[in-house]
Amino acid sequence: MKVLFIGGTGIISEAASKQAVRQGIDLYLLNRGQNTEFIPEGAKLVKADIRDKASVNKALKGQTFDAVVDWIAFVPEHVKTDVELFRDKTRHYIFISSASVYQKPLSHYIVTESTPLANPYWQYSRDKIACEEFLMNEYRNTGFPATIVRPSFTYGLKMIPAALNSWNNPWSIVDRMHKGKKIIVHGDGTSLWTMTHNTDFARGLIGLLYNNQSIGHAFHITSDEVLNWNQIYRAIGNAAGVEPEIIHIPSDFIARFSPEATGSLLGDKAVSMVFDNTKIKRFVPGFNATVSFSEGIKETIKWFESRPQKCTVDEEWGYVMDTIISRYEKAIE
Repeated sequence: MKVLFIGGTGIISEAASKQAVRQGIDLYLLNRGQNTEFIPEGAKLVKADIRDKASVNKALKGQTFDAVVDWIAFVPEHVKTDVELFRDKTRHYIFISSASVYQKPLSHYIVTESTPLANPYWQYSRDKIACEEFLMNEYRNTGFPATIVRPSFTYGLKMIPAALNSWNNPWSIVDRMHKGKKIIVHGDGTSLWTMTHNTDFARGLIGLLYNNQSIGHAFHITSDEVLNWNQIYRAIGNAAGVEPEIIHIPSDFIARFSPEATGSLLGDKAVSMVFDNTKIKRFVPGFNATVSFSEGIKETIKWFESRPQKCTVDEEWGYVMDTIISRYEKAIE
């Protein structure tokens, strides 16, 4: 099988790249070649910018693929370009969407692929919904072979997942724990969430590549382990060898002083969600997520600890956390 990944070296996709090569797939990665550390041996790098249609056409001239997966399409213009580029070059196109597209607030905490799509809190999610709608219209009207995949909070070696952390400097939350600073947990910490290891997600995704009956369908691929946020933060602390000093702050209050949290918190992580993975298990027989969060986060922390150059701290993020805590403590005096 010959497969093209657009991207392929990110937090989620690098595990899928490794899994694809491991399973004997002839894998091509189309990206700008700026993050070669996570390109697995055996994968072929195609240097091109997916936002430059002419450069992609030139780089892929004469090539066809059994499947194409776009990991870095975020707005309708991106998938429109993909349809133009790959309509005659692939038999199966997979768009990586997001589980944040599901209805907020939820009418029921158990989420299936038929749960309505609506997120008034986060433009990112609304853009992903628009991408999905465009692709499904193309499937229905022209037969474009699209499949939708919706990952939830998926982490790996280079990401320390928390509802509030620095995206570019993920060690920041562990540094804060080690320094004995208070760690904000939204609400009372009892809302439910699912953390999915990227190697588990990868096995589900690669399984779909082999099943063209998935065309026209949407899937989420997550762990079946359900945790609350108190447990998640304590698992991070346990992996780092420290007991975090947790302070509970209402999500609405956090969003007032950290506007970017409006989407990622109110429109995603503050909402209890339990994913029903029946559908992916039906289309990929034998799929089951096996990495517990307590196990996976220990490997992540070890990876960072063995690479001190990666243990960078976002001072600005820390200042925002301190400001929120200070204002909340004054508000409740």
